[in-house]
Amino acid sequence: MDIIRNLPQLLNALEQGYTVKDGTIIHPKRPFAACKPETEGRHFCISIAGHKIGIDSIFGEVYSICKDYLSEDNPDIMISISKDDIEAEKDRNKNCTTFAKDSYLETMAVYRKICEALLTYDIFLMHGAVVAYQEYAYMFTAESGTGKTTHIKKWLKNLNDAYVVNGDKPLIRMTETKAVACGTPWCGKEQMGTNTMVPLKAIVIMERGEDNTIEEISLGKAFPFLLYQTYQPNGADEIKKTLRLIARLNGKVRFYRFVFNNLKEDSFDVAYHALAGEKP
Repeated sequence: MDIIRNLPQLLNALEQGYTVKDGTIIHPKRPFAACKPETEGRHFCISIAGHKIGIDSIFGEVYSICKDYLSEDNPDIMISISKDDIEAEKDRNKNCTTFAKDSYLETMAVYRKICEALLTYDIFLMHGAVVAYQEYAYMFTAESGTGKTTHIKKWLKNLNDAYVVNGDKPLIRMTETKAVACGTPWCGKEQMGTNTMVPLKAIVIMERGEDNTIEEISLGKAFPFLLYQTYQPNGADEIKKTLRLIARLNGKVRFYRFVFNNLKEDSFDVAYHALAGEKP
């Protein structure tokens, strides 16, 4: 059973057809369980960033990409997709022929709604590639096509215990004492990711250059680029909440500017020794 924490959650649960008694959801309208792969449309639950999320989808692609995150628990967040949501994604991406399929557009609509719902719980999306080594995670963020994936593959090649938390669209969960990088099914075209949560030690802003150099910078210097790489919802209150969450990174993670050249052999060594050399 899941506790209703606020009025919007109660209204959402009732609209979705749930039974609510004494402040708890006691019975979903139908079981949140894995559906057969051949079935069109899905009603299932996933677990990401410490939350159980129920999803009603029109197409099967959403279920397919979420298979490693399925949960048999009842959800505390409900996401339902309509054809209007897919049309909205189509309009947002009208100049991108890659996003022509409605089934793919639905996966984007689902993640958009998830990110907006999780903002209430101090969780936000930042575009970047996150690699973990030992007990810490390191995020590399840059414009698309800069070389993030190529670089984190060097960590996998050089460190036997390294693994990718998320290769493209990780969630960051803020607590009172730390930031946590969270794996999600939305992890880039190469599908590099792990269903895990790892304390985030550093965020690295990457820029291409002739040589490999790295320097620690302040949040103030990093902030404009971090904001650009962070998903921002439409509402003014939600944008303010996002700004506050980015500001809360200060003192919990370190920030670096990494001018890199992946073609040179020392690109991994320069980053690794600066980032993993000592604990925060």
